[in-house]
Amino acid sequence: MIEIREETERVILVGISAGDGGEAEESLKELAELAKTAGAWPAGKLIQKREAAHPATYLGTGKLEELLELAEQTEATAILCDDELSPAQFKNLERFLDKKIMDRTMVILDIFASRASTSEGKIQVELAQLRYRAAKLTGLGVSLSRLGGGIGTRGPGEKKLEVDKRRIHERISVLKEELSQVKRHREVIRKRRERNHKAVAAIVGYTNAGKSTLLNALTGACVLSEDKLFATLDPTTRELLLPDGESILLTDTVGFIQKLPHHLVEAFKSTLEEARYADFILHVVDAANPAMELQMYTVYETLRKLEAMGKPVITLFNKADLLEETPLLRDFTADETLCISAKTGQGLDSLKDLLARKLKEQKIYLERLYPYSEAGKIQMIRTYGQLLSEDYREDGIAVSGYVPPELFGRL
Repeated sequence: MIEIREETERVILVGISAGDGGEAEESLKELAELAKTAGAWPAGKLIQKREAAHPATYLGTGKLEELLELAEQTEATAILCDDELSPAQFKNLERFLDKKIMDRTMVILDIFASRASTSEGKIQVELAQLRYRAAKLTGLGVSLSRLGGGIGTRGPGEKKLEVDKRRIHERISVLKEELSQVKRHREVIRKRRERNHKAVAAIVGYTNAGKSTLLNALTGACVLSEDKLFATLDPTTRELLLPDGESILLTDTVGFIQKLPHHLVEAFKSTLEEARYADFILHVVDAANPAMELQMYTVYETLRKLEAMGKPVITLFNKADLLEETPLLRDFTADETLCISAKTGQGLDSLKDLLARKLKEQKIYLERLYPYSEAGKIQMIRTYGQLLSEDYREDGIAVSGYVPPELFGRL
């Protein structure tokens, strides 16, 4: 009987440190988690202190020798760099080390490809992969410059590199058209929500901060939630009923990460734009993570790139159950902060009360006597606002309540 088993890739993690090294250490720690999520095993690590990566080889000559020695000692099968490499860096590293060379972007794309389950997610990931591949084609060696076509040796024909580029760009065009249809579908859903005057809160945060766990705890959404990076990619929207009878739509979004590949930001723009059009931002933070401050900064930087800032932000310091003592948790960018645990339910009732208060703050108080001929307007208040009281009198119906600003003029 022949036993077939897949060998685990053993990788050396390589990074560049321009400062004291603390940030590079944290980044490599995260890279190790990415490698494990992708199915590889970190066999060692190497950090070089220098202002910027070497344009030709990523590392300097001395460190390359050290890396080669480390790879042999650990029996590593691949090298994983913490930054996106240029085609020249790929080629030169591969030639010098005689190992498989990977970069951070490649691993993140691999994880996204394995996690994508819906047709939209698969389109977005394939588009990001093709854009990444197109950028890496140039300069990848003689194998991509073979001559083809023509009779005998007459005429150069079309180079393999050019054929690959053409096919990739043709496929990118097809995928972009499919994504534009998805975007139009999202816009239709968004307009329907606006017509129904439904408030939306986008749940954003660093990957593995607990966004899906929070959505499940609040709404029973049954979204996959695991202690892994990028466990869920596809956005899920569920309705949350608040204590005062009001409701709000919660939308889970893809997690952010340091050095998030721009190919992914572009491809997932239609998904990430959920944050841009939301009424509130629920920023979930892993309060038990030592790199919490850096992760918060990364999230806000990504939101700025998406032009999603400028709306009420509620920061939720999650995983409070893992904290031995409650530290001083602050977020000066947020309008409100809460310490919660999506896993145990701690602080979730306070969150619901806070959301109800925030919704009420966005509405206008209305007190009016309607003639019986306009009784239909009361149903509008009941459906789209919050009806506090109604009193049936001889001269009409006296009501009080809160209504959305866009309905106030009609009521």
